[in-house]
Amino acid sequence: MAGVTNLRSPAEAGLSKLFESARQSFASETAIAREEAFRFFEATGLPSRRVEAFKYTDLRAAITEAAPPADAPSLEVAKAAVAQAKGFSGIEAARLTFVNGHLIGELSDLDAIPEGVTVVPMSEALAKGHAGLKQLAPVAQARENPVYQLNTAFLADGAVITVAAGAKPVRPLHLRFVGTGDAPFSTATRVLVQLGEGAEFSLLESHEGTDGLTCQPNDALDVVVGPKAAFRHTRLNIEGDATIALSTLSLKVEAEGQVETVNLVTGAVLSRHQIFVHIAGEDTNVVVNGAAMLRRGQLADSTLLADHAAVGGVGREQFKWIIDGDATGVFQGKIIVRQAAQKTDGKMKSDCLLLTDEGQMMNKPELEIFADDVACGHGATCGAPDDDLLFYLMARGLPRAIAESLLVQAFVGEAVEAVTHEGARAALVGEIEAWLKARV
Repeated sequence: MAGVTNLRSPAEAGLSKLFESARQSFASETAIAREEAFRFFEATGLPSRRVEAFKYTDLRAAITEAAPPADAPSLEVAKAAVAQAKGFSGIEAARLTFVNGHLIGELSDLDAIPEGVTVVPMSEALAKGHAGLKQLAPVAQARENPVYQLNTAFLADGAVITVAAGAKPVRPLHLRFVGTGDAPFSTATRVLVQLGEGAEFSLLESHEGTDGLTCQPNDALDVVVGPKAAFRHTRLNIEGDATIALSTLSLKVEAEGQVETVNLVTGAVLSRHQIFVHIAGEDTNVVVNGAAMLRRGQLADSTLLADHAAVGGVGREQFKWIIDGDATGVFQGKIIVRQAAQKTDGKMKSDCLLLTDEGQMMNKPELEIFADDVACGHGATCGAPDDDLLFYLMARGLPRAIAESLLVQAFVGEAVEAVTHEGARAALVGEIEAWLKARV
């Protein structure tokens, strides 16, 4: 019997043409990896509802045309775009500025990187075969993901960040991604962070663009946390209302490593943030939190895989959702505990607050346990604001909208309070307050 051939969508056909035209400019040492990545993507295509991991986020239907990779903007255009950027703007940090997916050296603090931290632009690292590139794609499950592989195939820029063993810089590093322009475009950036033994490092990451900007960013952050090292990461998505934003965070954590990553989403018409965590060493402590505040037809997807492969790992994952209007939230979380990972302590929860009857929330928490000495659990809740609490506040003279805003702020605050850096935590709280003020 003849095999069944899936018809390619216009976007998939367009991506094939874009890859063929771009391959001539790829450095020879990365050509094989790109080819393998794109062949993987071609075999799977843009994932649709038929793919279990994308059941609630149909990228094949959402991406109807393949936007061409963005060219590097002129310095004048980049300066104008960055002048409007607000993500983590009030925090003292060394900044790496990316405009339309390209590192803009003149708008970055390459000469003021904290002591003990080395930054090499990804374009330079690829051209010179940087030794650290061997650490790219540190989590096996991420390499089986079509969105991540598409990033590898079209990888244009980014950075390789190395934190020396024992280094503990006080100032964080801020990855500032800004989009600008009139025509549709796509980006593919990859940032690799490597922490040496005993190092401590804070990373801020903001993604933003203007409303009406039809761009398709596909960004990836690979992190290798060395033994006894601590990585603190705060991410903010305030993209424009026409952006389809795809992002991947892959984390490998070695013995006694500590991780704190918190992501807040208020932007983009469609966003999917994928988190792959591989617990490779004993006695680690990993906190993965997220919050999304959605309205006007937005869809935000947070998909998490935490793979415990060593003894004594502690994992805490908490996600908060505010759904207003006809928006849709998606949470897919899975904890895997390998047979060798005895004494694992893992807790995962997703809570949603529906402010209208039109909103939707899709929760799918999972556990897959092969060890017999563990303490693991998961859960999901979804409901409207508590009428008794609203009545209590309104009985003291507060209008309903203000009372509801106070409840929402307290609800979401549980996820962002895990941020250690005071300035970063205040910035997230500021975005939450701005969203609520706009709603009122």
